[in-house]
Amino acid sequence: MAQKIKKIVFPVAGLATRFLPATKTVPKELFPLVDKPLLQYAVEEALEAGITEFIFVSSHRKPSIEKHFARMPELEHYLEDIGKGAFAQLLRDCALPEEHVKIVYQDDPKGLGHAVFVAREAVGNEPFAVLLPDDAILTKKGGGVLKQMADFIAQNDGASLIAAQDVPLDQVSWYGIVDGKPEKGPHLRVKTLVEKPAKEKAPSRTAIIGRYMLQPEIFPILEGMCDHREGKKEIQLTDAISTLAQKKPVYGFIFDGHRFDCGQCAGFVEANVAYALERPELAKNLREKLGQLLK
Repeated sequence: MAQKIKKIVFPVAGLATRFLPATKTVPKELFPLVDKPLLQYAVEEALEAGITEFIFVSSHRKPSIEKHFARMPELEHYLEDIGKGAFAQLLRDCALPEEHVKIVYQDDPKGLGHAVFVAREAVGNEPFAVLLPDDAILTKKGGGVLKQMADFIAQNDGASLIAAQDVPLDQVSWYGIVDGKPEKGPHLRVKTLVEKPAKEKAPSRTAIIGRYMLQPEIFPILEGMCDHREGKKEIQLTDAISTLAQKKPVYGFIFDGHRFDCGQCAGFVEANVAYALERPELAKNLREKLGQLLK
């Protein structure tokens, strides 16, 4: 039986320059998707997958991230006193046990691979998950994407798994792209990965989408890449996973769900509309308002 994944890394140190000036003081990861921060959706998806240890690779510029997941007894008591107990419960529900949270700082971001590497001591020598909050995913069945991935890993000892989805050909240069063949149902056995290829050289249209379950053997690979980093070159997690795939099995999980790129302004706005339409108390009025705006 495979070792259960208990730890997850959230890389949240980036500057989010596309959203300036909003991100001057408010981390993008705490932008509300309807009425709940992007990062809270990510944490809830991890909890659903049975994960109990949370590692935030953050920046000293973003103290509000760790504050969001801490208890605020004074505010909770105040809300109770003024008859707003339901809101106090919302605050309690989003808090994480302090002993299950670790903050690792990456004040000089050098790519996603570097962000994962600086979490190595917090992770230790065990498999772990990585989730990018920018990728918000609505699924219809089988639970969140991370839970579906955890179910696969539990049956495949020593394997790593990346979420994947086909993208339009003219967008392959935006993503890490999978070169693999179908195996084990909705999965691909990864042969190699290519970071942001030109569309003429892309091995497929299957892109890596912000969810990973990785074996600890990824860390020595990342360490070697960091040691040989030149200038301002970013350390790509895609390249490290491609190397790992030559040593241990790596699969791509073709998930069924609608993914929103909340790292882009248009994708973030689209996600807010889509998530709001999933809420019965908002959907009817919102559809009417949208219809009026589109006339």
